[in-house]
Amino acid sequence: MRSVKSARDSCRRGLVYVVLLAVIGIDQLSKIAVRNALPVGDSHLFWPGVLRFTHIENTGAAGGSFEGWGRIFIPVAIAVVIWVVYAQRKGKLSNPWLAAGAGFFAGGAVGNAIDRLLFARVTDFLEWTGGRGIMNLADLAINVGVLLGIVGMLLDARAAKKNPEPDIGEPRGC
Repeated sequence: MRSVKSARDSCRRGLVYVVLLAVIGIDQLSKIAVRNALPVGDSHLFWPGVLRFTHIENTGAAGGSFEGWGRIFIPVAIAVVIWVVYAQRKGKLSNPWLAAGAGFFAGGAVGNAIDRLLFARVTDFLEWTGGRGIMNLADLAINVGVLLGIVGMLLDARAAKKNPEPDIGEPRGC
């Protein structure tokens, strides 16, 4: 019979991969839909005052930086996935917030890497009112992953304050 901790660890391991694969799938399906339904440069009001779908093809990175150099981010995405697998296997993703955050971050990185590998550019289409630039669901997932990771680290720090581990070099009971 598995312990509760073992079951929790197994669930957290699965969470990383479920989120990662879901992000990749949803991101790629959304980009296929945009490429098929909205010509490059065209725009469609989706939610007045909040969001427009504006189809652009970006050969760089966020905000148009590194224009023409987008493919250099493919090895970065591979490194992110390797780090997530390593962190998950070593138990570094110590709570569901960190596990989900890692899945969102890696899924977003892979989603954009797929575009860069197949098309040498990334399909962007989410234009927020008052925002700067146009993004896609992979970019959004990367941002969500960072936020969830921060929450997870804060929760770990809080738990460590409540239950400090004894210093190994210090005699107990002093």
